[in-house]
Amino acid sequence: MNILILGASGLVGSNCMALLGDEENKVLGTYFSYEAENTVYFDTLNIDNPGNYELDDFYPDVIIHCGALTHVDYCEDNEEESSQKTVQSTLNAIDLCKKYGAKMVYLSTDYVFDGKSGPYFEDEPVNPISVYAKHKLEAETKVLESIEESIVIRITNVYGIEERNKNFVSRIVEKIYNDEEIELTLPYDQYATPVNAFDVARVIQVLLNDNKTGIYNAASTDYLNRCQLAGIIQKHFPKAKIKLTPVSTKELNQPAPRPLQGGLKMDKFLSEYPDFVFSNVDDFLNDLKFKMQ
Repeated sequence: MNILILGASGLVGSNCMALLGDEENKVLGTYFSYEAENTVYFDTLNIDNPGNYELDDFYPDVIIHCGALTHVDYCEDNEEESSQKTVQSTLNAIDLCKKYGAKMVYLSTDYVFDGKSGPYFEDEPVNPISVYAKHKLEAETKVLESIEESIVIRITNVYGIEERNKNFVSRIVEKIYNDEEIELTLPYDQYATPVNAFDVARVIQVLLNDNKTGIYNAASTDYLNRCQLAGIIQKHFPKAKIKLTPVSTKELNQPAPRPLQGGLKMDKFLSEYPDFVFSNVDDFLNDLKFKMQ
């Protein structure tokens, strides 16, 4: 099986790159704005860009689309750019799937819900409340309508190993190891289900192996607000120079509204894969400390 990963320089994409390639599967990862190791250039906003890698030479059986504009507040103020980088890039990925007869895996978010009664099952009513969320829902809907053999994976608060350490957990740990003073002003009323990107890649792997389709949540056992998440990091690094100021979401005055009681429930996936064991934030930090010794 030939697996094309669009957006392989990001957190989930890079973890998919690390896991999915083996003796039976060939993996090709692409980048657009940031060239990560072992990736090739492909402009998902213009699939006819002459600088694009020639996909005919790879001919994918599966396309995993990880790319999107994920800065929620920036999206709120730049709606057209958000639409282009999240919706149009997905429409272009759909065209590639049709061209090559490929199965599609699309990475979506719990932000498709309004956060009034989470965490959520896959089939609960959606109600996006931000520009970013509306575009993610539009994109996932297009995927499900256009590609019969497709999987939508909803995730939230993803952390893990990545080249640039852009995710919250890894970024804070990097600052701790650099002996930096860290000031955090975080909401105590935004709850989610953080998940390790490597576990997301593992979920994708088993779903692809069993030729599954439809919407699946990928989450872990943690259900935390942002302050609690920072508190777990502090617990593992008690000498870290962290000053944490808890505030309400209203006090932050963020441009984009946030789902407060967000997060995702895993009953569907775990009913099909009861032996699958997810890691949590403690597991990740213990492993990270061991590797950095």
